[in-house]
Amino acid sequence: MQPSVPATSERLYFLDWVRILAFFVLIAYHVGMYYVSWDWHVKSPYASEAAEPFMLLSSPWRLTLLFFVAGVASHFMLARLGPRMFLRRRSLRLLVPLLFGMLVIVPPQPYLEVVEKLGYTGDYLAFMRLYLAGYDGFCREDCLSLPTWNHLWFVLYLWCYTAVLAAGAALLGELRIAALARRVGALLDGWRLIVLPVVFLGLVRILLLDRFPQDHSLTNDWYNHATYLPIFVLGALLARTPRIWATMTAQRWPALCLALAAWAGIALWLLGPHETMAPHDIERWRTGMRFVYALCAWSAIIAACGFARCHLNRDGPARRYLTDAVFPVYIVHQTLIITMAHAFKPLQLAPGLEAVLLMILTACGSFALYEVVRRVPPMRPLFGLTRQARAVRPSGSVTGTAVPQ
Repeated sequence: MQPSVPATSERLYFLDWVRILAFFVLIAYHVGMYYVSWDWHVKSPYASEAAEPFMLLSSPWRLTLLFFVAGVASHFMLARLGPRMFLRRRSLRLLVPLLFGMLVIVPPQPYLEVVEKLGYTGDYLAFMRLYLAGYDGFCREDCLSLPTWNHLWFVLYLWCYTAVLAAGAALLGELRIAALARRVGALLDGWRLIVLPVVFLGLVRILLLDRFPQDHSLTNDWYNHATYLPIFVLGALLARTPRIWATMTAQRWPALCLALAAWAGIALWLLGPHETMAPHDIERWRTGMRFVYALCAWSAIIAACGFARCHLNRDGPARRYLTDAVFPVYIVHQTLIITMAHAFKPLQLAPGLEAVLLMILTACGSFALYEVVRRVPPMRPLFGLTRQARAVRPSGSVTGTAVPQ
């Protein structure tokens, strides 16, 4: 007998829109990474610190939001399928694209990275032989780890958290999980919905970020795991508490103001005269700013969910199309950005014009690829799609939510 899906009073189409818009923000963010001073695979000759405060508008919350929404969707899928079938299906939908991506989609990224940063002169086929052999001799300050998942680390982490959720569901059982969800929902009622997650995220950042800098290596990335796994599980638990979305809606304006105020504080700190400050003063301020960063991240998530529920809680052809397209677009977008950025360098375009072209061409190229992939059944699983397009129910969703895939 299949587990029943807990009833909810509404369909959460707005979370599909949150996920779709977050992935479009991700494309813009990765284009921005080409132009800022932060390390990335390739860099513009015009790279500077000028755009970094604007990059911080999304960097505190973007990925945390995606893991939260994935947790909500995973609850409904788990309840409908049961732990074993849920893990099996998610493994096919996540691990197959991950392996394909590491073998086919991602390699142009490290190839162009070693061409630009290390002056590598071999052709792509010669590089691929080194890539597949796990060559570790591409070194500057650090050595490039090959083969690599690069931006597809999100897919790997999502699968790992999915496995944890499935194991927890199998071990604890429905009654214990339902009781835990009720306790968490009651604990995060009212003002505590903002304060308690901020305290948790701030403490994690203070305690772990310096010891485990973010490197997306999976095995030593404990700061990221301590942030994203609890948020993913929180999404799965809060999915059982329909009133939480009404609370987020009611708090959307205060949350937006808090997120923008926190972002302004982060931007001012980034631009501050650190060279004139004593080391103990810098450390004291850094500790406080980590709570500010956490406030920015969680407040933005509440605001995004609250405003989306107010204005985007509806179905339609656009939602169904974009929900299906967004994962293939995510898989291919960074390779397109890096390849085109490298190709544009001899043209010496103005950075503003070049950035706009990169965003437009990346979006067009990504969706063009999706249009091809969705029409070729053998290619669909390689990009995280079912082998055949699903027949859409009249409601456009499973019970309780339009499940992000």
